Amino acid sequence: MPTYEYVCDACSHEFELFQSMNDRPISTCPECKKRKVRRLIGAGAGVIFKGSGFYGTDYRSESYKKGEAAAKKTAEGKSSESKPKSGDCGSCASAPSKE
Repeated sequence: MPTYEYVCDACSHEFELFQSMNDRPISTCPECKKRKVRRLIGAGAGVIFKGSGFYGTDYRSESYKKGEAAAKKTAEGKSSESKPKSGDCGSCASAPSKE
């Protein structure tokens, strides 16, 4: 939920209010109780990232990166061993031989 900035045109009281985006803007000043409050257009707040990261590449430790690189090399080695030789794929079994 965002924090909205308000100002009272009657008493010049400026304040912030934590509201849902679906809530209607308030119209009564909490200081002078007059109905002269308007919501200001603010710059907004920056995004705060909390936790271990939102993407696989964010904020990873060096030991994690080294482990991932080793796992990638192992996976690449296994995938090159399992590739079929040219002309030796499973779908070509029914094709006539060129010999």
